[in-house]
Amino acid sequence: MVAEKESESVTPPIPRARPKPRPIVQLGIFLISHSLLFSVVFSTAGVLALLLLPVLAKNTYISENALMPGSVAPMLSNQEVAEANRLVKDLTSLNSKPLASAIGSQRLVSQYMSNLGAEVSHHKFHPLHFFSSPDSGRVEQNISCALHGVNTVGIIRAPRGDGKEAIVLVTTFNSVKLNQNEALSLAIAYSVFSLLTRVPWLAKDVIWLVADSQFGEYSGVAAWLRDYHTPVFSGLGTLDAEMCPESNNIYGLNENLFTERTIYDGFKRAGTMAAALVIKVADRSEQYEDSLSIYAEASNGQMPNLDLINIVNYLAVHRQGLRVKVEKFWPLLGLKWLKTLGEIFESLGHLARSANPQWKFGIPAADYIEGSATLASSLYYQALGVPTGPHGAFRDYQVDAITLEISPKVSSLDNKVRQNDFLLRSGRLIEGVIRSVNNLLEKFHQSFFLYLLTSPGKFVSVGVYMIAFALLVAPLPMVAASLYVDASNSDYSLKIDKPAPLGNASDEPCITLKSWKWLFAAKKVFFVHLWGSVVSLLPYFICQIPSCTPTTSFIIWVFLSILSLVVMYIVLASPSSHANESQPQRGEWAILKSVTLSAAFIGLCLMSVINFATAEIGGLLMVPMCLMAHPLKLDVKARSIRTVSRVVYNLVLGFIGFPPVAFIVLKGAFEGFSGVNVGDFWSWVESLWAWNSATYLYIGMVHLPCWVLCIHILFHRC
Repeated sequence: MVAEKESESVTPPIPRARPKPRPIVQLGIFLISHSLLFSVVFSTAGVLALLLLPVLAKNTYISENALMPGSVAPMLSNQEVAEANRLVKDLTSLNSKPLASAIGSQRLVSQYMSNLGAEVSHHKFHPLHFFSSPDSGRVEQNISCALHGVNTVGIIRAPRGDGKEAIVLVTTFNSVKLNQNEALSLAIAYSVFSLLTRVPWLAKDVIWLVADSQFGEYSGVAAWLRDYHTPVFSGLGTLDAEMCPESNNIYGLNENLFTERTIYDGFKRAGTMAAALVIKVADRSEQYEDSLSIYAEASNGQMPNLDLINIVNYLAVHRQGLRVKVEKFWPLLGLKWLKTLGEIFESLGHLARSANPQWKFGIPAADYIEGSATLASSLYYQALGVPTGPHGAFRDYQVDAITLEISPKVSSLDNKVRQNDFLLRSGRLIEGVIRSVNNLLEKFHQSFFLYLLTSPGKFVSVGVYMIAFALLVAPLPMVAASLYVDASNSDYSLKIDKPAPLGNASDEPCITLKSWKWLFAAKKVFFVHLWGSVVSLLPYFICQIPSCTPTTSFIIWVFLSILSLVVMYIVLASPSSHANESQPQRGEWAILKSVTLSAAFIGLCLMSVINFATAEIGGLLMVPMCLMAHPLKLDVKARSIRTVSRVVYNLVLGFIGFPPVAFIVLKGAFEGFSGVNVGDFWSWVESLWAWNSATYLYIGMVHLPCWVLCIHILFHRC
């Protein structure tokens, strides 16, 4: 009885329930299983979010309270303007003489600086060339001693400072052939410089750099900055004097001119640079009023602190009555679909405000069109990776700098009164900016460094525009995982159809097959990206060819790139790589596409950290090309409307996705197709290398390899 009761009380063991997957795992499985739907949704949302950026732009504001722009009345008066006009008159008369020389103009500017009590010095530099050494003290054998420029530098020591900080004013002029606009820019800087020698509130040293622009505006500024931040412990100046004695005549002309003050032969320095302003007077004139154009883009899409632009905009508009402009993509202003989109957003804004007055969504259609044109221009110039002015050299040393290009009213400079008013307003603007920077106790840090401008008074911060990029590239990992899972399941089903012995050993061939197929695809992708690094190094050797035009250099580059790809394929393709090609492998192209999508996703994400604009434009070109890549052989066999349209779409994307073609299309859309040729792409590559732009590495090691892999998938032997 007891045994029977014990047997009845014993219950069979309950099978343990499988643990429920975590929500994040369930979400990943759901997204992968519906990758086609979500890739369309996310890609569309990414493009729509990009179009919404002008609507989501916020008004600019000054974050640093210590700046206090416009808190005091300007001190610049007609006295400083009269002195500046005298400088313009002397420069113009000197330049009109038939025997006028570059040394005469530089000597005159030095004289005016020295008369103000500034410390004046001269800086000699040699122009840089593509792939040349950055050491300005070394004279290359292929560079003539006569091929050099001379910068003139004046320094005012602050009466209330300790010499640890400085503000830089930059004006560029061609010492060989001076024009009126360059003379006026010198006059504006001189009027402010003369005022700063007498003010008691100056707490930072002021450096006025008159850069020699006969070899370009950027070259002289970059050479001076490099020597400013590089301490010299050897006698490089003596070496230059021995090798190029005729270039040192400018220093010997100082003795007869100045009796009370001297010009220093050595390199003079001040403190750490707090900010820099490049002053230019535009060649063009405005029809109705004086205007100010702000250029802020530096190499790799770097931008100065937004507060620097904000104080310039505030002082120019609210104190000096100037119309502030930033660059626009003018062809967008006439697009009808963009106007229709702006009207839709405006209607949605009215509807949102009628539902809740506190909802501030939507802007007028005209503002949306102008904001889109400005945003497109900002993306374009940041993605190029080339500075839009001499201010870009300062950003390489983490100095906030912008170029201020002032455009006078038409015929205003022919009238003496209007010219004085133009110099007075421009000088007071520069004075106000310097006074605000002078109030800073530390470097700019409060406001944004990562932003896009939609107007001089509106911006889009990094937290907003990164959403558009994240939505755009989100389909890449989802589709990559889906393709790999589908290809693996297809191989597994093929393996099940074949008779195999039972046991653990039956699973090993399947696992080995799948693993080696993935490694084969990864090996191919790695080799193509390795080839991309080789292509990136080829211009260094091509530039050594003498008397080679940009078009010829580009053709040689393309030929060597194709040749190196063929050689690398022959050398690195081992027999073991093709061991399984005789077996039916239906998912080989799918696994290759999966690895390609993963590589494209990683490359775009890394580039977005360095230069968002390059990653965004690259994503717009690369994401649809990678997602739509499909073997043409399979589509041609199907012969349906869907497959034929996909063939056409892939061919168009493959053509536009080629980097030189994409560059020509973008350049032609922004600047017109009349003067565009393939040699412009080589010239652009030269400039990218010269400015150490990461866009160069992105094109050679991310975009071009992914394009080659997509073309390989299109013509895959299925």
